Amino acid sequence: MDTASHISKSAKAVVRYKHLPSFTSALLKNVFFPHLTNKRLLMPLFIAILLTYNSTRAVTLSVLSDAFFQVAAFVYASLALYYVATLRVSAEAIGNYMKAHPVHEVGLSALLGALPGCGGAIIVVTQYTRGVTSFGAVVAVLTSTMGDAAFLLLAQAPLDALTVMAVSVTVGAMTGLVVNKFHNYQAPEADGALQQSQTCDKPKTVSHKAISLSKVFWMIASLPSLAIALGLAFQLPVHSYLAISESTLTLIGAALCISSLGLWSLCGSGSGYASITKEDLIPPPPKWQEKAALDTQFVLAWVVLAFLMFELSVVWFGLDITGLLQSMGPGLVGLAIIIGFLPGCGPQILVTSLYLNGAVPFSAQLGNAISNDGDALFPAIALSPKAALIATVYSAIPAFLVGYGYWYLFE
Repeated sequence: MDTASHISKSAKAVVRYKHLPSFTSALLKNVFFPHLTNKRLLMPLFIAILLTYNSTRAVTLSVLSDAFFQVAAFVYASLALYYVATLRVSAEAIGNYMKAHPVHEVGLSALLGALPGCGGAIIVVTQYTRGVTSFGAVVAVLTSTMGDAAFLLLAQAPLDALTVMAVSVTVGAMTGLVVNKFHNYQAPEADGALQQSQTCDKPKTVSHKAISLSKVFWMIASLPSLAIALGLAFQLPVHSYLAISESTLTLIGAALCISSLGLWSLCGSGSGYASITKEDLIPPPPKWQEKAALDTQFVLAWVVLAFLMFELSVVWFGLDITGLLQSMGPGLVGLAIIIGFLPGCGPQILVTSLYLNGAVPFSAQLGNAISNDGDALFPAIALSPKAALIATVYSAIPAFLVGYGYWYLFE
């Protein structure tokens, strides 16, 4: 009787759990697998590994804290002000104005490109593919834009940022006028391609909860972080005012930075190059709080990468990155310009971070800012690849002329 009962229970167990493999497979496929394919998660994973080793823990904590208080706090403040100020700007109104005033379109395009971020450049590129603006306007906006790297430069070196913007607008407008005179290339209208690109670019595994948490995180942390950041910028003993040790303040900054990076890794699909090197969602977040939070986390991720590369090269290899780059001489300017050809703002934030650390000269920063097309190159490639390629080549010419001209004249 006991044996029969045992067999009966075993049979029921087999029936009960016979679907367990398929359940496990579905769980892995629908819950864990999307995150396993998210390349953004490599950043917090790499940081976690660095924190487990005594040889890299102190350096990593310092980098994380400095990146959050010295960069992210100021970037979020500038982003918030900028997005609130431009909240009522209509892309359609700008397009209609440019269509009604073709004489002004190149200069206006250069000014739109100089605005921090990539919104202005994307407006001009999409209006061009609809036949509203000229090809010179596209070249002007791609030449003058600096993308999200402008927020970093504005937050850390405002005078340098304004100088770069002024030069970029002037060079962009002049280049656009010359292009319109000699090669006003007209691409076919691409409204269908625009809709297709928006459908294809929309992240499939973006966590809306992570986006909401990002907004709440920065709404809570922004003002206290900005107050601490201002105190540190004026070299005040902030830890004494808070009645904590300096190491505790570093731990707080590192914890906030790790939290922000974790949210950044979950806010995007991380499934390809574009998802890692840009943050703009399609459609964009409807609220400025979300937009500011997402862009701040994107800038912070690339700044942390630059800072870690800078510091770990010394810890692991004994390299002097500043000396190594500066030993390249004028070749460093060319390298910065070539990096500017890469789509997205991530690589350009890397160059700007190196400039702010004194590793690259102003001529390299200037050349990169002019050759950098930012996130606007993604829709340009999707909508009109030939126009994107030609515009990139045309924007490269003033980048080399201005970058090397500044190098030989002033450096």
